[in-house]
Amino acid sequence: MEYNKDMTIGEILESNKDAKAVLSGFGLHCFGCPMSLMETLEEASVVHGADLDLMIEKLNELNKNKTKKITERKKCVRRTKVK
Repeated sequence: MEYNKDMTIGEILESNKDAKAVLSGFGLHCFGCPMSLMETLEEASVVHGADLDLMIEKLNELNKNKTKKITERKKCVRRTKVK
């Protein structure tokens, strides 16, 4: 999945709970607020003065690394299965 400016904070956190650290790094800290979960990345970047393109880049890097780790684990499990 590629993140984009129209995704809500809630959608992003639902797809990858580790995204919270990236969002926090851009000044988005109010995850307990129900309204923040419905806010898009674009809206959040305006409110918090964050660099939208950089935030999306970092979120996509995080997602790519997560996918890579899962793939590597699956390969490792397949190699270690007893036949």
